[in-house]
Amino acid sequence: MDHFANEKDYALLAQDQYTFFVLNRLLGGNNTFLLTDHERVILCFSAEPFPVWIWNADDASEEEFEKVYLLAKENGLMDGKHRFNIKYKLAEYFIRRAIADGIDFTIETNMFAYDCPEPIVPSVSCDGSLHQCTTDDIDEIVELMDLMHHAIDADYESEEVYRRKAEDGVARGGLYFWKNAEGKTVACCNWHGNNSGMASIGLVYTREEERRKHYAQNLVYQVSMVVKQAGFLPILYTDADYVASNACYEKIGYILRGKLCTIRNSADS
Repeated sequence: MDHFANEKDYALLAQDQYTFFVLNRLLGGNNTFLLTDHERVILCFSAEPFPVWIWNADDASEEEFEKVYLLAKENGLMDGKHRFNIKYKLAEYFIRRAIADGIDFTIETNMFAYDCPEPIVPSVSCDGSLHQCTTDDIDEIVELMDLMHHAIDADYESEEVYRRKAEDGVARGGLYFWKNAEGKTVACCNWHGNNSGMASIGLVYTREEERRKHYAQNLVYQVSMVVKQAGFLPILYTDADYVASNACYEKIGYILRGKLCTIRNSADS
């Protein structure tokens, strides 16, 4: 196993380019742990509080699943504290296998991966307009990041980290607000591109008191158009159990392309 990625790893991920878009980005160096055989399995971890990403071949056998499990265990990842973003068959094996080590894994999130080849104008308009964030918006971005993580109850980071990410997002021009007719910021999102020609839309959050007014749908549509005009294919991850939210994305042209899940130790809930 190697601790570096090469062109073979990127070719492997091209088979699952939607579900493993984030892992593709992490291989570029934004990680603290990487193991790969360049053929059948890739394990990669960025940093706390985020999950470990594991890619494995679709035709992997139970013997290979066991090898992956042991790789995670031998490298301190099977300590009951780490979460994993993985395919469903591997998740099922991990859940069964971990019982012998006293770990009670459960599925935390069922994830859908969408792309949007041709954004569709929302059928319901809303008041307000798109706003590209500037340095004047840093404090509000930090506030919205914190609100979003409390809303999903996951991946909490410090205010210092939120601020650094906000500054980076503003610097690369990838952070947006939706401001209503009164000029109030009611929703936010961002986007990240990579060398595969795809760009993920994330940080989608609407202030609680401003929901059900179609702000997020119009915001994501507008940012999807920005992404398309920049030469990227828009993609996004969603919680599969948020039916209404997913329906909104589908109405503006997003197409379901892949599924995976996040598993965690139930003792950490």
